[in-house]
Amino acid sequence: MFRPFNYGVVQRLIRGRFDAVWCHSYVRLPHLTALIAGRLLGKKVFLRDEASVISSNSTGLRRLIKVFFHQTMRLVLNGILTIGTRNREYYASIGFRQDQLFWMPYAVDNDWFAERIADAAKKREVFRAELGLEPGRPIILFASKLQPRKRAQDLIRAFQKIVDDPAAGRPYLLIAGDGELRDELENLAADAPANSIHFLGFRTQAELPPLYDICDVFVLPSNTEPWGLVTNEAMNAGRAIIATTEVGSARDLVRDGENGFIIEPGDIDALADHLLTLCSDRDLCSRMGHKSLEIIENWDFTADIAGLHEALRVHFGDRIPKTK
Repeated sequence: MFRPFNYGVVQRLIRGRFDAVWCHSYVRLPHLTALIAGRLLGKKVFLRDEASVISSNSTGLRRLIKVFFHQTMRLVLNGILTIGTRNREYYASIGFRQDQLFWMPYAVDNDWFAERIADAAKKREVFRAELGLEPGRPIILFASKLQPRKRAQDLIRAFQKIVDDPAAGRPYLLIAGDGELRDELENLAADAPANSIHFLGFRTQAELPPLYDICDVFVLPSNTEPWGLVTNEAMNAGRAIIATTEVGSARDLVRDGENGFIIEPGDIDALADHLLTLCSDRDLCSRMGHKSLEIIENWDFTADIAGLHEALRVHFGDRIPKTK
């Protein structure tokens, strides 16, 4: 709530002569200060965050406090810059009007990823060899923190169900990330055939494009994931996606049966079945990957700019030029 703390927010709003305030999140005091001060100073105030039914499933007193807080924020905010369908539905459900909700999709820098993935493709086999991966074998990728809600253990158990199936083509599972469950997951993975599961540790964003490039399937099996930008990133490599119903991005970016599959959290049998399908049918996997690339091409910064301009035009009229 208090750290990191930014000083001088109110003074900056006064001296800057801004017309609008746009904040990402409201959970820290400087954010709240900026939103409330902006409103009191007569500026148009907008919020963009990840809130949805996935991230707001608290119960009891905590839920009542959250509802009261959001109802209060309705008096402060002029609009919500919604990142996706579930985010938009959430704010509509707590009383924001449709004309206060503006579409500003949660995007990554598609051009940045496309450039680095293309560079990685030129050295794909070298990179595979560096990781100790034999050519031609399917690769399944998980890239996230190793913490309970990400449920990497489900993926390991599903992988163990298919790894010895001849139809699967002797797949690899790569786990990029670190966290509190690292030791537990490594112990769980010990039951898989030697060298079939690789723990790669923490990887920076700049180190992820080569992993997206060499994988065939990207899996995010979380049971609580407000969005999951790694899905956007993997789709920029043209990869099939498996995600759960509790991954926020799945609602907008994963079309079940078209560019991947959507499962219920914890459904290890369904996850194993879909992994086997994609590993055994490389043509299907490739077609789904192409569909991912087609979907993500329009989920970009250009769409974000258009959404922001729309929000500003509603409040400032012709002072804001239309985007092309």
